[in-house]
Amino acid sequence: MKFHLAAAALMLSATAASAAGPIVVHRDPGCGCCEQWAAQARTQFDRPVRMVDDQKRSALQRARGVPVSLSSCHTALIDGMVFEGHVPIADMKRVLAQRPRGVSGLAVAGMPIGSPGMEVPGRRGDPYVVTAFGSNGTRIYARHQG
Repeated sequence: MKFHLAAAALMLSATAASAAGPIVVHRDPGCGCCEQWAAQARTQFDRPVRMVDDQKRSALQRARGVPVSLSSCHTALIDGMVFEGHVPIADMKRVLAQRPRGVSGLAVAGMPIGSPGMEVPGRRGDPYVVTAFGSNGTRIYARHQG
């Protein structure tokens, strides 16, 4: 019995440690809006963010199953999930907590004005969709007014 409790404690500890790892963001080299999004992720997750200028990011996107139609300017890897583009942090936290079966990540295609990191002072944001993707295909995860 003690062995099982110790093993369970070690597994929980390892899970907690992996969940506290850095956020790694692969971006198109020199993209400034990615820095703005990363600053929001750093603050709201209270974790370090490592930016990687990646000229071959499309290979990473393919390897991680990001549909071409959902491509944006950066790909973030957080706790085993993939986040493409300017995904709102609240949506990321929700999917990370829920871990829906068949969902490997979320994406906001393109760079919609008003999405996190794409705010423009004095301009109302555009509506946009957050799409879940993975082995179950794609589906709308959330809608935002910008």
